[in-house]
Parts: sequence; structure tokens; C-alpha cells
Amino acid sequence: MKSFFLFLCLVFAGCAVHAPSLLPGKISDHCVLLPNGWMLSPAGSSVSVGDLPLGMDISPDGKFAVIVNSGESGAAISVVNIAKKENTQTIRMASLWNGVRFLHNSDEFYVTTGNENSIVHFALHHNIAEPADTIQLGEKFPAENISPTGLEVSPDDSALFVVSKGNNSIYKIDRALKTISASLRLDHELYSCLYDASRHVLFVSEWGGKKIAVVEADTLRVMMEIGVGDHPTEMTETKDGSRLFVANANNNTVSVVDIAAGKVIETISTALSPDALNGSTPNSVALSADDKTLFVANADNNCLAVIDIEKSGQSHSKGFIPTGWYPTEVRVVNGELLVTNGKGEASKANPHGEYIGGLLRGTVSFIPLPANAELEQYSAEVFRNTPLTRTSATPQRGPDNPIPVDIEHSSPIKHVFYIIKENRTYDQVFGDIPRGNGDSSLCIFGADVTPNEHAIADQFVLLDNFYVDAEVSADGHNWSMAAYATDYVEKNWPAFYGGRGGEYDFEEEGITSPSEGYIWDNCVRHGVSLRNYGEFWSDGKVTAKGLEPRTCPDYRGWDLKYPDVERAQSWEKEFAQYEAGDSLPQFEIIRLPNDHTAGTRKGNLSPRAMVADNDQAVGMVVDRISHSKYWGESAIFILEDDAQNGPDHVDAHRSPALVISPYIKHHFVDHTLYSTSGLIRTMELILGLPPMTQYDAGATPMYFAFTPTPNLEPFDLRAPHIDLHEKNALGAFGQRRMEAMNLRIEDAAPDNQFNEIIWKSVKGSASVMPAPVHSVFVRVHENQD
Repeated sequence: MKSFFLFLCLVFAGCAVHAPSLLPGKISDHCVLLPNGWMLSPAGSSVSVGDLPLGMDISPDGKFAVIVNSGESGAAISVVNIAKKENTQTIRMASLWNGVRFLHNSDEFYVTTGNENSIVHFALHHNIAEPADTIQLGEKFPAENISPTGLEVSPDDSALFVVSKGNNSIYKIDRALKTISASLRLDHELYSCLYDASRHVLFVSEWGGKKIAVVEADTLRVMMEIGVGDHPTEMTETKDGSRLFVANANNNTVSVVDIAAGKVIETISTALSPDALNGSTPNSVALSADDKTLFVANADNNCLAVIDIEKSGQSHSKGFIPTGWYPTEVRVVNGELLVTNGKGEASKANPHGEYIGGLLRGTVSFIPLPANAELEQYSAEVFRNTPLTRTSATPQRGPDNPIPVDIEHSSPIKHVFYIIKENRTYDQVFGDIPRGNGDSSLCIFGADVTPNEHAIADQFVLLDNFYVDAEVSADGHNWSMAAYATDYVEKNWPAFYGGRGGEYDFEEEGITSPSEGYIWDNCVRHGVSLRNYGEFWSDGKVTAKGLEPRTCPDYRGWDLKYPDVERAQSWEKEFAQYEAGDSLPQFEIIRLPNDHTAGTRKGNLSPRAMVADNDQAVGMVVDRISHSKYWGESAIFILEDDAQNGPDHVDAHRSPALVISPYIKHHFVDHTLYSTSGLIRTMELILGLPPMTQYDAGATPMYFAFTPTPNLEPFDLRAPHIDLHEKNALGAFGQRRMEAMNLRIEDAAPDNQFNEIIWKSVKGSASVMPAPVHSVFVRVHENQD
């Protein structure tokens, strides 16, 4: 086993000799490689639950775990028999989020329903859960934006307490009367609440506010607020009521609060090393039965941190336990750890067009509490699973490689252009290229539609093992701009994309933002000049303060009715001015969104016309740069923000990416496994920027694609092969089904991010979505006729 992992270390670290391509998937009996370069080796055993388990509660008698799932493919409650380790019941719901709580009798529990704005009461009869009644907090979204999250019950079961992230409120519910007896609005989005019986107070985590509110349970009066870390999520307290532990998901920390003093007395690092960059995402906490050990679910590190907290103020790490992908909840039950894994235990291919949003099915793990020797072995596995340790000594590179090994060294490349496109898989676009690992049967935007991108991949480098770090655009633009997506983004987009309400607030600063900001913030901090064309732009406004003074005011951002060719022309006007004044910024972000397409509705531009328009714009930008005086010191990086709109026979995250520069190996195929974060790291090294998170820090830079000997041959624009103004004709795929459901595009997509019509169905089926539909975008698989 040691020699096997040594081999993996060399494969991941090295680029000096081109090893056979390593693909995501199972690489040993107990190890899975993810498309982002991290590995999974989950401890214990597991059972499948629903799509994105977010909340879990254990019955007081320890017999059942009730898990609420809030994924894109649908909301459901999973009832798990703990002794049998079986998912014994699945209850489909219109909507759920993270709130679930048993009463003290073990026979009843409540769940919060997200944008349904209600609380549903369930009773267990002969171990079967049945709905008993519903308490409505308000009208369903969009009439009211409440969106309840955490849920708590009073010690005598007479009152329920609910907090929300829509209107930032606390509700007290009289269980007998089934009415709201009191409510209070705070200033920030709320995540969870915890009742302290000895003090009759409620601790409330202000998710968007870096605070814990201490609220009098009877009156809902705020007694005090305690500052903690960024994105406080779940909390737990010791049995003696002396200490409260708060998971700070947007830091790598847990805040320890002295409850009597009302202040933080200790901040515990949960990361794999105390000096790690942000990105561990600790989002759930649980205490051992003796209150001596704290278990923390590090969602993005795919592990539990095990902390010795026996002596107050002297907490220290005992080790780590490997889990599945994105652990969201941890509980200690009868000598076992129960862990919900939000994205399951592997990434997957989707050759039949399975939608990535619902492809990753969650699990619950059962892990016996480890002894010290076993914990040491688990910790070693966790360290092997992260590329942060695999790349610490290398990656190997030639001494003259134009990509520096660190930011202390310079690059001959002085100008970086970063082009963001939308939603394609590798096979959709490059599946027809024989030199790459493609499936031509899945290629629908091949060389006839994208002649420029094919010519670029031929003249420069073909990357056939590149993967986006995101699932959809909501997290895609965050990963593409920050090498990270916060827990707020990851936990909210599935319900929105699944048509269960909410707002598209993922491309704007605020609670969505990583604690260290985005790549433009990184540039500003380190004196790198930049210009933005269309990124984080909505309805004519820039949605990030750091971009406002650095954004071209005449460039159109997200608007699928506006041609990408005209965007390229708008960009070229400023580029010509920069060239004339010898004042080109070091870094430019250029958004070209139209390969997203606007679907197949009659009268819309056809999908292939929009993709061809996008391809023409890409060719125009590359042509212009490569014929300019800046060409000899430039590099252009092009990626899709996500790969959600198509099939791929290797992995649903695999996507086309292009790198263009005189320093790129020409007519070359690079099979190295790269990711969004690796592309960002490559740009950072060129620009002299430090990494922003653990993910660009640990990702493989694109050393192998570059050469120290420049080839100044420019790229020449190819003419489009099809009519860029071609429109959908009557009878285009998907129209009959849309008409049968009586759906209008405007109804299906209230936010302009989702004007694309993509049909989420199996070929030949009549309908899988009810009408009317709100906050839904209907997916049309463009590869089916």
C-alpha cells in the first residue's frame, strides 16, 4: 500500500515526465480519486440516503437517525435504523432544508421546509414516520421570503424555536395552539439554534454576521451578541453548560465560548495544519459522551477533525478521520460516529446526459469511535487524500519553465487574459478530436460549430483531462474567481436549481463571499493591475465592490440576447487604447457567456448558432492578442465555469479548457489531470500572486503544457461555418413538451441567469415537471433529437 501511494504522489506531483493519464474514479479497493485531485477513503460503512443531506437528528432512545435532504433532484426525509444500518423509509417532500428535531419522547419529530415556509410534524408509528400536521410561518415563497433553517424544541416540548435565512428571523411556536407566539428579526441570515435549559436561553448562529445571539427563550429578547468566526453554523455545548462550541464554516476554526462570561476564550483550528489557508469548511460539531473530545465535520477537506477539549483553553488536535465527499453533519451515538456526506462517495460520468445537479447522491457513514492507534492510521489516510501534502515538495518542473515555482520568481509572461464561458462538457465540444480521450457520439458542438476552438486546440495544446471544480454556474463563478465556494453557496444552489424557490444571489458580495475574497481582491492586495469585462455583473450593475472601478462600463455582462461577437468588439476597443498608450493591465477577466445557449424555443437563436457566436468571439480575442505587440509576453486561459449542460463519458465535471501563449507547447496533447483551481494557480504564479485557498494552493499548475522556448506564430481567426443568426424552427427538440406543460420561458426563469431552456427528462417521456412552475429552469438535452 505504501508503494502504491508513493506512486500516486509522483503522478500528482510530477510533470517532468509525462505519465499515463490518471482519471477520476476508483483507484483502489478503498480509494476514489475526485476530479479536483483530492481523494476519498471513507472510514466505516455507509448507506445511501437522498440528494444533499443537510440536517440530521438522533431520536433520544438512539434508535433512529432522521436526515433531511435538500438536493437539486428533490427534497426527501430519510429515516435510518441505526442498529440495522438501514435506510428504512424515504419520504418525498415539496421542500426541505437543514432543520430537523425530535421531541423528547422519541416518537415525534419536526422538519423545516425551506421556501415552503412551514414546519411539518411527523409521528412514528411502528417505526414508520407519518405526517401529523403542518404549522405555517407565512405564505410560500415568493409571496414571503422566510426560508426557515435551524429548529429547536423546549425541554418540556411545549414550544418550538425556528430560525430563518430569508428574513433573518427567530420564531417561537406554541405547539399546542400551532401558532407563532413571538418573533424577532435580526440583521443577518441565521443558520441554527440551540436551547440552553439551565439558563432558558437560545443560542442563535448568525450565519452572515460572525456572531452568536443569546436570546431569552420566553420573550425572544436579545440579551447579548458574541463575536465569533466567519459563517457560524452549528453549535454544541458541554453537559455542564460551561462551554459552547461554534463551527465557523468560512474560516478553518471552531470558536469556544465561555457561556458564563459571554466571550470567546479559545479558537481551535480544524484544518490539516494550523497555518493552512481557508477552505476546510468546518460546518458541524459533536461532543463525545464524556465531553472530552470534539468532532468537527470539515466539509471541503472530506474529513472529521478530532479535538481534545478536556482542558479548557488547552484544546489540541488528536487527528483526523476520512469521510465521504462534503460531510455536512456529525453525531455521536452509542459509541459510533454518524456522518452525512453531502455529495456521496464518488464523482460520476454522465454519458446518457444525467444532470450533474442531482448526480451525486448523499450517504450516511457509521464509524466506530477509533482508538488512538486507529486514529493515527486514519490521520495518515486523510493526509494522503489531500494534494496539499502530495505537492508540498514539488511539483517537478524544468528549471527554465516559464511558470515560476513560487511567487518569489518571475515569469517572462507579463499579461494574463482569463476568459470565462458557460456550461459545456469536454465531449460536447471536443469529443470529435481523435487525439484526445473523447466520445464522438456525444459531440454536438464539434469542429463545424466551433472551428476556432478546434483550431486553437490543434495549434496550441489539447487538454483532455481538465475538470471544473463546480457543479453549476452558482458555485462555478465562485470556484472560477476564488478557488472556493462557501457553504452558503454549496448548500443553497441545489434547492434553487431544483425549482424550490429562493433568489440567485451567488454572484455578488456578501454572505456568498469567501473570507479572503476573489481573485480581483488578491490582485488589489498585491498591486497587480486588472480590468474586468462582464464578470459579477447583473442588470447593468457590478455586484462586487473591488470590481466597480476596474470594470469596463460599456461591456455587457450576462445577457443572452446580446451577441458575444459584439462583446469581443467592445473589448477590442479598449484593448486598442491600451496598446496605443502602452498601458495594458497585467490581468484581464473577460466573460463570454453565450455558449450557455437560450434553448430551443421557437424564435430563439438556435443552440448551435449561439455556441458558434461564442466560438467566433473567442477566436476574435485570441487573434487580436496574438497579432499585437503584447503577444510575446501574454497567456490566455479559457474555461467553462461549469459543465452542467451536457454528457461526458469520463466524468460529469470534465470540461473543455484552452491555454494559448507563445510559451505553450504547440500541436501537443496534455493528459495531465488539471482543475479549475490548478488553472487559477497557474495564473497566480505568473502574476506573482499567492494562493487564495487550500484548493489553488494544492492544485497542479499547468507546467507540463508550457515550454521555455517561445513560438511567436499568431493565431488567425477562422470564419464561422454556420449562420450566427440561425433561429429555432417549429418542432425543435423540447418545444412540444414545453407546450404540453404550458410553460413560458419567462415563468420558468425569473432570474436572467437561467434563460436557457434545458429539458430535465428522459428522451421520449411526456413530462417530469408540474405546471405552473416557479423558479425553475427547464433543461433541454441538446444532444437528443
